[in-house]
Amino acid sequence: MSQRHYYYRLSLRRTLHSSVILFSIMKKSLLFLLLHIVATITVKSQNIKTKFEQSKGTQTPTYFEIIDWWKKLDEKSGKVKMLTMGMTDAGYPLHLIVVGNNGDSNFENIRKNNKRIILINNGIHPGEPDGIDASMLLVRDIVQNKYKIPDNIVLALIPVYNIGGCLNRSANYRVDQDGPEEFGFRGNSQNLDLNRDFIKCDSKDARAFIEIFHMLDPDVLVDNHVSNGADYQHIITLLTTQHNKLGGEMGKFLSTQFEPGIYSTMKQKGYDLIPYVNSFGDTPENGWPEYWDSPRYSSGFAALWNTFSFVPETHMLKSYDLRVKATYALMQSFIEYVSKNSGQIKQIRNQTKQKIKIANEFPVRWSLDKSQSKEVLYKGFQSGYKPSEVSGLPRLFYDRSKPFEKSIPIFNYYAVKNTVVKPKAYIIPQGWWKVIDLLKLNKIEMSQLKKDTTIEVEYYKIDDYKAMARQYEMHHMNSDLKTTTLSQKIFFKKGDWYIPLNQVANRYLIETLEPHNEDSYFSWNYFDAILGQKEGYSAYAFEDIAADYLKKNSEVKTKLDQRVATDTSFAKSGRAQLNFVYQNSPWFEPALNRYPVYRIIK
Repeated sequence: MSQRHYYYRLSLRRTLHSSVILFSIMKKSLLFLLLHIVATITVKSQNIKTKFEQSKGTQTPTYFEIIDWWKKLDEKSGKVKMLTMGMTDAGYPLHLIVVGNNGDSNFENIRKNNKRIILINNGIHPGEPDGIDASMLLVRDIVQNKYKIPDNIVLALIPVYNIGGCLNRSANYRVDQDGPEEFGFRGNSQNLDLNRDFIKCDSKDARAFIEIFHMLDPDVLVDNHVSNGADYQHIITLLTTQHNKLGGEMGKFLSTQFEPGIYSTMKQKGYDLIPYVNSFGDTPENGWPEYWDSPRYSSGFAALWNTFSFVPETHMLKSYDLRVKATYALMQSFIEYVSKNSGQIKQIRNQTKQKIKIANEFPVRWSLDKSQSKEVLYKGFQSGYKPSEVSGLPRLFYDRSKPFEKSIPIFNYYAVKNTVVKPKAYIIPQGWWKVIDLLKLNKIEMSQLKKDTTIEVEYYKIDDYKAMARQYEMHHMNSDLKTTTLSQKIFFKKGDWYIPLNQVANRYLIETLEPHNEDSYFSWNYFDAILGQKEGYSAYAFEDIAADYLKKNSEVKTKLDQRVATDTSFAKSGRAQLNFVYQNSPWFEPALNRYPVYRIIK
C-alpha cells in the first residue's frame, strides 16, 4: 500500500468516526428536545384541576388533599419545588412551595441573582381558606404558562399554615360566612390563634414560620384572610402594615407608591379595593381608623424586619367563588407591581437595614391622630335599626337593595407618643432562657460572657402595672407599666448573654425588650417571676432586729417618722411600718421588681 493511499484511508476513517460521534450527539439532543416538548405538552394537557374548580367554586380541599395536590404539581413541573420545613403542634411539618422560572429553591442564590421574594401565607385561619385555593389556581396557571411569572420574582407559598385548624373541619364554623361548604377552625392544635403568636411563639407552628421567614428574608409578605364586620359592596379589602410604624423611606414608599400601585392594578382587573374595614358593631360610612398591626400579628412582625406586609381580607358575605377570584387577582397584582419596581424595593430595604443598625432613637408608643386622614370611595349599603326578632330590642341591619357610594375618611396617621434611646447593648442573665431561645430563633447576634464580671448598667424598677384578669392566648398580659430608671454596678455570671444593638434586628430588640411596649416580653408576662417576693420574715423575730437597725440608721428612722406623720392608715398599722423598715434594709431582696434586661449605656 502506497503511503498516499494509507493516509487517504486514515483520513476517511477519522471522518467517518467524527460523523458517527456528531450523529450520536444530534440524536441525543433531538431526543432530549422531543422529551422536553412531550413533557411540556403533557403538563399543559393534563387536567390539573383543583377541588375548587371541580366543585364549581363551592368546596375547598382537606389538608391531605392539599398536600397531595402540591406534591403532584412538584413532580410535574420544574418551576415548582415543595420543601418540608419545621414541625407544627398538629404533628405534621409545614411545607413551603417555591415557584420560579428556573426552579431554584436556594434562597442565597435567589438573592444573589437579584430576584424579589414574595412570601404568601395561607390558612392561618383555616375557616378563611380563600388563599389556599387561589394559590393553587395561580401556581397551576404558572405551570401551564397561562400566567407568566416574571424572571425577577420568586414566590414562596405556605399552602396551609394552621394545619391543626385545617384538620378540625366542619360546615358549622363561621356561621355568617358564605361558603365554602366545609372548612377548618380558627384555633390551632393548642387552640391558639396563630395570628397572635408571632412575637411570643407559644406554638411550634410559629417557630417553624419564623425559621422560614428568616431563611427567606422576604421583600413582601401577603397573609390571606377573610373579614368579619360591616356589610358593603367591595369583594376584597386590604390591610396594609401601618406606614408610620414602618417608618422612614419604607413607610413613605408604602403609603405614596406601593399601596396606590396595588389599588391601581386591582382597578384594572375590575376590583374596587379599599383599606380593611376596621368597623365592628357600627356602620363604617363616617370613616374608620387604619388597623394598628402590632408585632403579635403577621404584618406587624414582618415590619420589624423591614418587609412590606399586607393582609388581604375578602368579604365574608360574598360567595366563595368570587372571593377566591379576587384573592387570585390580588396576588397577581403583587407579582406585577413588585416585578416592575424590583430595583426600588431592593434599594429602599437595603438602605433601611443599614439605617436601623446605626439609629440612636426608636419610637415605642403611638397614638392615633384624627386630624389627618385620606379619602377613599366607599361603596356601602344603607343601614338602619329595627326590632330584633330574638330580643325585641333594636338591631343593626343593612339593606342590599339600597347601595350607595360615598367619599369617606380613613384615619391613617399615628403620631409617636414616646421614644427610647437605644443602649449600646443589653445583658440578659442566662436563667431567662425562654426569652433567650426566642432571640436565638430570630437569629439575633449575641454572645455569652466569658467570665464573671461586674458591669455598670441601667435598669428599670417596676413601680406599678396592670395585669389582665383573664387569660389571653395563654397569657395574662401586663399593661400600663410605670417604672423608675436606675443605674448600678451589677454582678453578672459567665454565660450571661450580651446583645449589641448595632444590627438589623434593632427594631425587634427594642420592641420586645423595652418593657413599656405593648408586645414586649414583659407585656406577654415572660418576666412575671420578678414581680413576686421570694424571701420574707417572721414579724415577732424581726421586731427586735428592726428596732436595732433603726437605732443604727437614722436616715431610715427619719423616713419612717415622716411617713407616719403624713399617712394616717400607715400610722395605724404596725405591720406596715415593720415592712417599711424591712424594705429599706439590706435584708430586702434586690431583684424584686427589677426588670432583668439590663442596659449598657457607655
